Amino acid sequence: MSIEAKLAELGITLPEPAAPVAAYVPVVVAGGLAHVSGQLPFVDGKLVTGRLGEDVSTEDGTAAARACGLMLLAQVKAALGSLDKVERVVKLGAFVNSAGSFTDQPKVANGASELMVEVFGDAGRHARSAVGVPVLPLGAAVEVDAIFAIKG
Repeated sequence: MSIEAKLAELGITLPEPAAPVAAYVPVVVAGGLAHVSGQLPFVDGKLVTGRLGEDVSTEDGTAAARACGLMLLAQVKAALGSLDKVERVVKLGAFVNSAGSFTDQPKVANGASELMVEVFGDAGRHARSAVGVPVLPLGAAVEVDAIFAIKG
């Protein structure tokens, strides 16, 4: 089954890839890998902002991380022309805008991680970092970057 068919089966529609907000490119392909810049969470076209452990619940943070994952997929599709060119998800890096006492960054990051497994199956299992940070660009609640291995 193609990844496009899998997305349709899951009822997933990818967002339009977001334009960079500073001096970088969304995806760099080198050495058989696609390195995807950090993506912010847009839900219904609106940036999810706030801080986990203060004004954003763990559930909403997890949904925000999933939204970041959808944007990662949209960026890879735009760069490669097709998600069928992805051999596997190598690594995700999740940055969670967190209060000092918040320690559930791994649970929040699962929003993006579980999406990758839904879409790519075993090839979606990946290495990962999930860290708390005091602030993210534009006040975003979560940011996720990724490395994908490319077929051929």
